[in-house]
Amino acid sequence: MSRWLVTGSAGKLGHDLVTVLAGLPGIDVVAAPRRVLDITRAEAVCEAVDRCDVVVNCAAWTDVDGAEADESGAFKVNAVGPANLAAACAQTGAVLVQVSTDYVFAGDASEPYRTDAPVKPINAYGRSKAAGEAAVREILPDRGFLVRTAWLYGERGPSFVASILRAAAQREVLDVVSDATGQPTWSYPLAEQIAALGAAALTGQAPPDTYHGTASGSTTWYGLACAVFEQAGLDPSRIRPVTSENFARPARRPAFSVLDHSGWAQAGLTPMADWRDMLTDALGRPFFAELRGVLR
Repeated sequence: MSRWLVTGSAGKLGHDLVTVLAGLPGIDVVAAPRRVLDITRAEAVCEAVDRCDVVVNCAAWTDVDGAEADESGAFKVNAVGPANLAAACAQTGAVLVQVSTDYVFAGDASEPYRTDAPVKPINAYGRSKAAGEAAVREILPDRGFLVRTAWLYGERGPSFVASILRAAAQREVLDVVSDATGQPTWSYPLAEQIAALGAAALTGQAPPDTYHGTASGSTTWYGLACAVFEQAGLDPSRIRPVTSENFARPARRPAFSVLDHSGWAQAGLTPMADWRDMLTDALGRPFFAELRGVLR
């Protein structure tokens, strides 16, 4: 029996990961939402990590625009928190899986970012997540795993897919950005991938390294919105492609967020499915099916 601690368990990915782990044999999962465990408090982290075999940190400051106004706050959660977890794991011998982001890159590439590509964040959120990565590498080089994800959607918290479905019921025409490219990733299969990585880490099959946890293939936000409309039986011509300049926000966003998946082979794991197949599966689940039902 292995004991897993999932921080940020009330969030999109954390909730799905707890669900996945609870359905696997031989695993005792401890769910730790923010109200139970504040990862910025080192003493509380040490107590929580004690007697755990695997720690998956899904806790994060995810308000990208808010980080521009309070970078120190974002740094505390996204950098100090992972450092606390890594230090606690170093003392107990636990494996740490730190969830990170494509925002550590500038988004100016023309081909998928490899895991060893230089980080160059263009906003405060990205800087805080890059610092969290660096802390895990430095403090826990032998048992620290980094999983970068991007364009995540799911049942909990803000979700582009859910927002598009809700907007379709409220407006006839929707303007969606067409000059940003990425890999729409459903949180549930990512949770399954992280569970598999953690298990491989425990057996020594997976080396401590950086892995890119995104769907295969790529599209734009406009392409994703059209795919959602098509699968919901709606007319995609109701969506108008616009540039990012139409949605001025405090924080700059990477224009290119496509990540390379070749690193999974070293862990004996295959990359996740294509984003379209993933979207089809997600829209068939009760949460999204209910949103689709409102459109009928």
